[in-house]
Amino acid sequence: MTVLVEKSVTTLEDGIENLLESAKTDYINRYGDDVNSDVAKTMIDRFNNGFVVKSGQKYIKIMCENGGSAWAFIVKDDTGKFKKGDILKCAGWNKPATNAPRGNVLDGMYQISWTGPLYLS
Repeated sequence: MTVLVEKSVTTLEDGIENLLESAKTDYINRYGDDVNSDVAKTMIDRFNNGFVVKSGQKYIKIMCENGGSAWAFIVKDDTGKFKKGDILKCAGWNKPATNAPRGNVLDGMYQISWTGPLYLS
């Protein structure tokens, strides 16, 4: 399942907030009718509170599991290949996949999954 993020924003902070809220919504949706079980509530709370956003020189790294693993990278400023706000899939712990963006947090109109940015189709 995925969630379509339609809203455009003017700041990276607001865009990242939209991205994470949409991922959280997708995570909740995966539980379906069991969303009110004790296990689901515990897992949802853990997921919702597990994100860490760390700003680097070129990218903003979003980590999940309280910083345990990289989840996505956001481009901080326009470069020759990417524009500010582009969402990049992880290629590793400290490295984004630089083949193509998966959307843009400023422009909206991209899909996101609770597992992170989608693969290219």
